[in-house]
Amino acid sequence: MSDNELGLFLRSRREAVSPARVGLPAGPRRRTPGLRRAELATVAGVSVEYITRLEQGRDRHPSPPVLSALADALQLTPSERIHLHRLTKSADPGFSCMGGASPTRQVRPTVRAVLDHLDPAAAVVVNRLGEVLACTEGYRRLMGPTGLLDDDPPANLARFVFADPRARVVYPDWDDMADQRVAALKQGPFRADPAIAALADELTVIAGDEFTRRVESVPSLPAATGITRLAHPAAGALRLAYETLDLFADDDQQLIVHLPADDATAAALDELAGRRPGQLRAVSG
Repeated sequence: MSDNELGLFLRSRREAVSPARVGLPAGPRRRTPGLRRAELATVAGVSVEYITRLEQGRDRHPSPPVLSALADALQLTPSERIHLHRLTKSADPGFSCMGGASPTRQVRPTVRAVLDHLDPAAAVVVNRLGEVLACTEGYRRLMGPTGLLDDDPPANLARFVFADPRARVVYPDWDDMADQRVAALKQGPFRADPAIAALADELTVIAGDEFTRRVESVPSLPAATGITRLAHPAAGALRLAYETLDLFADDDQQLIVHLPADDATAAALDELAGRRPGQLRAVSG
């Protein structure tokens, strides 16, 4: 973890909540996005000074009642509440649930069988470094032309985003994609993990401020679901809905499935695969 992940998370959630959502007037001349510290303190029933200490990292062990009050005031989702609890338990750096274990690069046969059943959907298995360990043929058709899979195996999602200039063309929302890759790397012990520390050092050299400022400013909670826009070299503009599924804890891997988010994307992916239209269906608008 970075030095003050708890404070960073609380500040980012505070700035994401509008006064209207918690029943407060917005008022004129607001320079702070979301809630002011004083407003959060009022809603949560704690002092402004305590909110400041938490956000600045001068207090990293709030009591369970305070955590509950903050979570309610910030209207955190269940996953965000779990993450908040984990951050308070991990406030002392140096502990890693993975110990000194190297990133897992072997994919269990049953997981590979699941991938086979998911084809023609674009699905990929990655480890905590963001390395591409296995994927469907649909994923190869989708991401092969972008350059992601050009590197000697294993390809790496973070390295592609920050080190390959093609990524800025492929991802129209590159800034958001870069945020998500950093959040994923920080989700665990971050630099307490030697493998992630080595990758972070590499990306610091390659990308400089584009990477390091995100380490300091992006909370360690990547989105598990959402929409990714691609400017595909062959298929054109695509919108893909993705779901991220955690595999067995000892695997230390995730399965990410991409599905067309609209009819135009579904038709483009069918054409990319040489199939008649209608084989893939859009899952959201």
